[in-house]
Amino acid sequence: MRILHVSNQYLPEPGGITEYIKNISERLAARHELYVFTTENYGMPESDEINGVSIKRFRCFSPNNAYYMSFDMLSELKKSEFDIVHGHNYHALPLFLSRYARKKRFVVTPHYNRYGVTRLRNVLIGMYKPFGQKIFREASKVVALSNREKCLLMEDFLIDDRKIAVIPGGVNLKHFKGLEKTERKDKTILVVARLEEFKGIQYAIRVLPLLDNSIHLEIVGKGPYKEKLITEAKKLGVAHRIAFYQDLQGQDMVDRYANSDLFMLLSRHESYGITVAEALASKTPSIVTNIPALKQWVDNKNCFGIDYPIDIALLAGLIARVMSQKVQDVKIWDWDDVARQIELIYLAQDE
Repeated sequence: MRILHVSNQYLPEPGGITEYIKNISERLAARHELYVFTTENYGMPESDEINGVSIKRFRCFSPNNAYYMSFDMLSELKKSEFDIVHGHNYHALPLFLSRYARKKRFVVTPHYNRYGVTRLRNVLIGMYKPFGQKIFREASKVVALSNREKCLLMEDFLIDDRKIAVIPGGVNLKHFKGLEKTERKDKTILVVARLEEFKGIQYAIRVLPLLDNSIHLEIVGKGPYKEKLITEAKKLGVAHRIAFYQDLQGQDMVDRYANSDLFMLLSRHESYGITVAEALASKTPSIVTNIPALKQWVDNKNCFGIDYPIDIALLAGLIARVMSQKVQDVKIWDWDDVARQIELIYLAQDE
């Protein structure tokens, strides 16, 4: 089969959607022709091939890292023909554009969380709803990453239950086998997220003054909120206890998880939370916000929840308690399993 993935982001841009498309595409590339259309990563070639996946990057209009409208992509899609077109991310316009490619089947993974990250984007999401309904009407199959996302899609777009398949994101479990936790005097809290205000990284910084000086914070990610985070850390006098990293991949990222004593994801909005899966796979206890997409991980043994608005004193107490937890067995999908399930959807639709 000729399979096209369409998204606003792909390698080398980090993020959950990139990881999702990358891991599915590279696994299926051994048996199918795999293509990705994505918006431009500055400094990268327009055409590329990575691990058997052919990539085309298109210039786009993306004010404040939003919308990602590309007329060049639209023009190319209208000339293209594939067996499967798989569109991604309801919160960016390339998914809507993916409808225009000629195709036998149309699959959609919306990574839908109902809300925008700003008031303006929230308003625009409401205005965009008729276009979203058109996407889902035309889709042969919709893939939700969680039961909660499925419920949101059914509530907001009245999608038939039978049209939605729930397939969680995965983890390269083989990378996490045999990891050993080393007892150290100093402790590390890890945050892995795009540096945006809604990701809640500022709370991980604000809690540091309430924690023992031996506890340090590592932040992995990049984004427009970084300078504000640095400013806040300096203002609180904890900048020396914080290390920033970006573009970590493979074993470097696994090592960050494995060498951490606690993982935190304090987002206001998420569609799944793949970094939580990776943290738990590395046997690192976790704290997440009790939003619907993340609450699915909360079992009060390995992963613990905290409500919004976040009470910093309550967070400090929870950190002190959770850091000593030993992670037990957690059900986590491997990317091989995810790719097989997606392939079955492609093949079933060809019948």
